[in-house]
Parts: sequence; C-alpha cells; structure tokens
Amino acid sequence: MKRSPLQDAIAEVLRQGELLLNSLSDGEYTRKLPTVFGSTVGGHYRHCLDHFQSLLQGLDADEINYDHRERNPRIENDRTFALAKTQRILRGFASISTPYLDSPINVRSKVNYELDAAPSIGSTVGRELMYAVAHAIHHYALIAVMCGMLEVPVPGGFGVAPSTLKHHAGQPKAA
Repeated sequence: MKRSPLQDAIAEVLRQGELLLNSLSDGEYTRKLPTVFGSTVGGHYRHCLDHFQSLLQGLDADEINYDHRERNPRIENDRTFALAKTQRILRGFASISTPYLDSPINVRSKVNYELDAAPSIGSTVGRELMYAVAHAIHHYALIAVMCGMLEVPVPGGFGVAPSTLKHHAGQPKAA
C-alpha cells in the first residue's frame, strides 16, 4: 500500500523520536529538570505518543478525544517500553489507507480552563494527522532544550518545523 505524505511525516517524526531515545541513557530520559517545571524528556515523549495513540483509538470510535489519553507512566519511565510503543504506533498509522485521510471525524478536546465541557468539532483524519505531527515537533523543541540542559546532542533538525528547516536552507550562509 502506497503511503501518503502525512503518513511519511508521522513515520519521520516518530523515527526522530526513536533516534533520540536511542542516544539517551535511562537516567537522562527520566531526569527531572527543575527549570522546566520538573518535567522529564520521558514525560514529554509520552505526551507526544499519547496524542498519536488517541488519534488511532479515535479512528475506531469515530471521534478523537485528546483528553482521554492513556498517560501510561511506564512510557515516561522506561525508555525501552517507549521505543516498543513507538513501533506499535508506527504500525498503526502505516495501515491507514490514503483515501481514508479525507474522511470526516469529530474531535473533542477541553480548551477552556473554567468549563468542564470539551467541545466537539468536525475535522478530517488527515487534518488530525497533521496536528499530531505539529504537536510532536513542538514538544520535540522542548525536549531539545532539555537535552541541551543535560548536555546531550539531538539529531539535526530535531524539534524544528519542516517549513523552518526549508527557510533556513534557503538563507545565505553567514560569513
């Protein structure tokens, strides 16, 4: 089955995550950083996987609910488990047919701090795949900052939007 550019983007962003996780020690993956609200690389990576998993589960339920995330602490505390979960998510997205990306789907997410209700809006499967990729890249940027604090190098382009990478590539080199 031929993959769509969106499926390629998901595969690319998840493989970037795998590359990073394979370069971290278990201690670096779980180290709490006080200047980043005590969060960990593992916590941010788990959050990204939760959104991808919510999306996959929503396809079966005909509604994606980003508030009903698994939040499995094992993903943020066990790098090997996180890598295995990443592979399962990759397989899940690889099985989506390209025509299905245009299918309508309802999306629910709490966006108001004061109201308990989470509004439901119409979207498409493809639009939500784009959201999940952009959301992961945003968190990867935070992870990259955290890795800088841990003095751990990140893969080139990690946490940088594709449009930003393209823009930088088109700029003249500084002398």
